[in-house]
Amino acid sequence: MEGSQLKPITILGAGSWGTALALYLARRGQTVKMWSVEIPEIAAMLAERTNSRYLPGFHFPDQIQPTANLAEAAKEIDDVIVAVPSIGFRETLIMLKPLADKNIRVTCATKGLDTDTGQLLHEIVSEILGKETKFAVLSGPSFAREVAAGLPSAVVIASRDNKLLTDMTKRFNSSIFRIYPSDDVIGVEIGGVVKNVIALATGISDGMELGANARSALITRGLAEMMRLGVALGGKEKTFIGLAGMGDLILTCTDNQSRNRRLGLSIGKGHDIQEAEKEIGQVVEGKRNAELVSMLAEQHNVEMPICGMVWEILQGKISAKKAVEQLLSRATESEVST
Repeated sequence: MEGSQLKPITILGAGSWGTALALYLARRGQTVKMWSVEIPEIAAMLAERTNSRYLPGFHFPDQIQPTANLAEAAKEIDDVIVAVPSIGFRETLIMLKPLADKNIRVTCATKGLDTDTGQLLHEIVSEILGKETKFAVLSGPSFAREVAAGLPSAVVIASRDNKLLTDMTKRFNSSIFRIYPSDDVIGVEIGGVVKNVIALATGISDGMELGANARSALITRGLAEMMRLGVALGGKEKTFIGLAGMGDLILTCTDNQSRNRRLGLSIGKGHDIQEAEKEIGQVVEGKRNAELVSMLAEQHNVEMPICGMVWEILQGKISAKKAVEQLLSRATESEVST
């Protein structure tokens, strides 16, 4: 399907990830409206035809139409991609509701949980836009800068609606951005949340110079924690050994393009958390995710010691050194029991 034959699509959120997706779709000939609540940033994009703050160095094709007018962004649109930080997800949908067609379809490119309730984001879409709203989630190992640069990536799009899943797969799939369709919305969402917390843990470990063995152990046992929570919430175990689980986990834990890993590195080196966040300059989802994941784990009686220790460290209740000592002193169990 040629991009020019597709109806325009709107991306809500003009950070690095929203911009990367806009660039990718526009290069495929699709018209993309890109909205942000930050009026000065949109004005700069219109003037400079690039996102100099969040993703500098990539010129906008004519098909990208930045706007700060949400009514304009939602006009005559069937599909929106939500790529705002999770802290703004609920408010963005509340603003969208009176402006969008009642049959609007939502594809979530945000990785996180509702910051007020800890709910999964598809639950927030149902709550605000209605239970009949068609929903998909896009997730997997995909750094924004590499997607913007046209480097190869493979991700998952999950939806319980076959028509939406087919349409979004056709819209995105190419030789450089491979789409694997799934019906496991919960599993894909949980993978995108927990990997942020484990990336903080591996960053802390590497900041303390505990070595590659420790990093590998944290990733592997972190995957076990992800699977336990995901399955408890209704996700499919096989999802977590794929791109949206293990794939995204490896990427986020091992490369310094990850903001979560970089924050962990700073903590492990003994730096002030607030100063480290300020230096990173963008939202670090794992910081808030750690609290919400720990809350979910407690609610569902799921053992997640690594995520729990990260949350303890972020609260200042325990030092990174002491947390590592406690993790290493835990009683061992059969690995196959995860």
